[in-house]
Amino acid sequence: MHIEVAYALENKQTLLNIEVDAGTTLKQAIELSGLLTLYPQINLMKDKTGIFGKIAKLDTILREKDRVEIYRPLIADPKQVRKERAAQGKNMRSGKKS
Repeated sequence: MHIEVAYALENKQTLLNIEVDAGTTLKQAIELSGLLTLYPQINLMKDKTGIFGKIAKLDTILREKDRVEIYRPLIADPKQVRKERAAQGKNMRSGKKS
């Protein structure tokens, strides 16, 4: 089976096309890709993984042409960032300075 394994840093993306046997799990594909050697900061016990943007467990069996993705931890909570931006906009409209 042909699949892709993707990992993106802030300024660089690695997308590898590899061939795996039927019945290969998401974890096995990541290991076979060599990304764990290229990027030692990847921790499969902590970092989330997925297939085509949907979170998937490491024991998920892959299908032909799946794109396995390894997600980095978020630097900031998106909800908190939106809340802060909204508060800043509110202050600007009312003439307050923060």
